[in-house]
Amino acid sequence: MVNIDYKQICEELLGQLPLKQREVIERRFGLKTGKRETLEAIGKSYKICRERVRQVEKVSLAKMKKNASAYKEASRLFAKHLKNFGGVREENILLEELGGSFSSKSAAFFLLSLSGEFIRFGESDDFNCFWAQDPQSAAAAKNFVSEAAAKLEEKKQLASSRELAASSELKKAVSESYLGISKRVQKNREGLYGLREWPEVNPKGIKDKIYLLFKKNRNPLHFTDVARKISGSLVQTVHNELIRDKRFVLIGRGIYALKEWGYVEGDVKDVILNIFSNENRPLTKSEILDRVLKQRRIKENTVLMNLSNKKFFLRDSEGKYWHANIQEA
Repeated sequence: MVNIDYKQICEELLGQLPLKQREVIERRFGLKTGKRETLEAIGKSYKICRERVRQVEKVSLAKMKKNASAYKEASRLFAKHLKNFGGVREENILLEELGGSFSSKSAAFFLLSLSGEFIRFGESDDFNCFWAQDPQSAAAAKNFVSEAAAKLEEKKQLASSRELAASSELKKAVSESYLGISKRVQKNREGLYGLREWPEVNPKGIKDKIYLLFKKNRNPLHFTDVARKISGSLVQTVHNELIRDKRFVLIGRGIYALKEWGYVEGDVKDVILNIFSNENRPLTKSEILDRVLKQRRIKENTVLMNLSNKKFFLRDSEGKYWHANIQEA
């Protein structure tokens, strides 16, 4: 937090204004209440149009700007602070760092606006409201965010700010400040970055909580263990979600795993058929058992029973198994 008495500076600047102009500025910048008011709301209370309020604000700011010496120190400290973060900082974070209390934050916002040395970028679909020292800093931040989003889309996994900044060699404080202005790239509770639609970043409902539990555990789980680990979750509710959600695969009696770990959907027969499809050659019993038991937590006899189904599988003179349709072809 920057150590400077913004309220005292604001009082000096406001002191040169007539009462009505002072009140308009105080309300527009929330200097008393911490809540900035619209031109329309202020106009209604004075029974004047919003354009007249805008004119009063413009005249008042112009008058105060002439007293540059009053806010010169604050501007210098603001510039130094922004420079530490690559010249860009998300507005709420910046005001918290500069001010702290609502009155100090409002005063800091007012002085940032009055100085004319800094650029405020309003909120958009892709970015939070943020402040920049100059257009070049803003462009650099937006470009970095765009590149980070592209990396995340390509790798499809969470990354640290250091990983996202590897090619740019930005300092951690700068890369994280740049990422802080983004709505698309967001940080999760573990401090890693991902895309806002990812459940690892913004989990939605119990199904995403289950998904995150599997990701964290990195091993298959029985549905009762899942329910136990997710506080307040009913066993049947958890089981229903696991059955419905295509991200999970049943690999044993009540045991589920993430499909993205390489598990194949379907019953044991489907697993064996998939193995033949990938290998494209006859396989010995031991080869089939080895591959199936990596996919399913079942007994060997279950695999052998499926292999005995001559509608799908045949055994050649060498004792190797093959897909019946392929053998016939």
